[in-house]
Order: sequence, then structure tokens, then C-alpha cells
Amino acid sequence: YVSSSLVFRKKTATACAFAKQGRGLIKVNGQPIENIEPECLRLKAFEPVLILGQDKFANLDIRIRVKGGGMTAQIYAIRSAIAKSIVAYYAKYVDESSKNELRATLMAYDRNLLVADPRRREPKKYGGRGARARFQKSYR
Repeated sequence: YVSSSLVFRKKTATACAFAKQGRGLIKVNGQPIENIEPECLRLKAFEPVLILGQDKFANLDIRIRVKGGGMTAQIYAIRSAIAKSIVAYYAKYVDESSKNELRATLMAYDRNLLVADPRRREPKKYGGRGARARFQKSYR
């Protein structure tokens, strides 16, 4: 039983991935990845698999737990967790050169697959209805 685990965040969504030897299953919160909602963002979650090719995932299972955030943030956290977990798995159990190859392929496609996006929500301040917007002023 060989496995590697990782945590990935996008905004307030947190995805925790476990990669182990298996037969190519990817599950999100116990459901197969094919059932991800919303449907329009399903391809986003598949991206790492489509970029690297199904053969790379053929002999490993990835289990992902995701919580917090909204739908979109969760899906971005899932896709990053998949990408990072396969790179970590290859680094630990396969070899360095194939890991670097995977890394380069993913980086060339989208840097956010492997590097966290540091942007967070800015807190609201008084005197307005948001972080930057202020209430209107009238001199009458």
C-alpha cells in the first residue's frame, strides 16, 4: 500500500487528496469524478487527466475530500489536488525524470495547477457596502 497525500486550497475551499496504487479511479467525497456538479465545470476537474493522458492514471487511485468555499472554488481545488497528487506520487514511487516531465507539462498548460493562487477575499470596512465601495455623499 503506497500512498501520498496533499492538501490544496483555492479561496476558502480545501481539497485533500490521497494517491495510491490502484486501477485508475478518481473519487471526490466518495463519488466518482464523472458525477461532479455543476456539469459545465466538470471538464475543469478533468484537466490534469486530459493533459497528461489516461495512461498515467491507469494504475493509481486518487481519493479527494473537499469542503468549504463555493462550487467553482471547490472544482479548482479538486483539479489542483489531482495534479499535485500525481506529481507527488511519481516523485515518491516512480522516478525523478518522469516527475519533472509531468511537472513541466502541467506548468506549461496552467501554472495554477501546481502553484496556489494567493488571492483571498478582502474584508469589508465601515462607511461603505464593500471592501472598497463607499456610500454616496450629497451636499444639500
